[in-house]
Amino acid sequence: MTSQQLEERSQQLEARVIALEAEIVQIKQLLSHEKQTESPWWEKVVGSFVDRPDFDEMKRLERILNKSLKPCR
Repeated sequence: MTSQQLEERSQQLEARVIALEAEIVQIKQLLSHEKQTESPWWEKVVGSFVDRPDFDEMKRLERILNKSLKPCR
């Protein structure tokens, strides 16, 4: 490889590294902004099953299962 080819390849790599560094800065900014605005996970799920017939049925079946697993007296 000639010195000119090495120089061109070096410049190409440097340009790619600069582009990657800029993208990393953008990603970090997005992630930091998301962390600041994102509410805790539990606030997203609280109440999500309210008035859901399937959830009510699941609770009913869970009670039946729990009663069947308790030892007899």
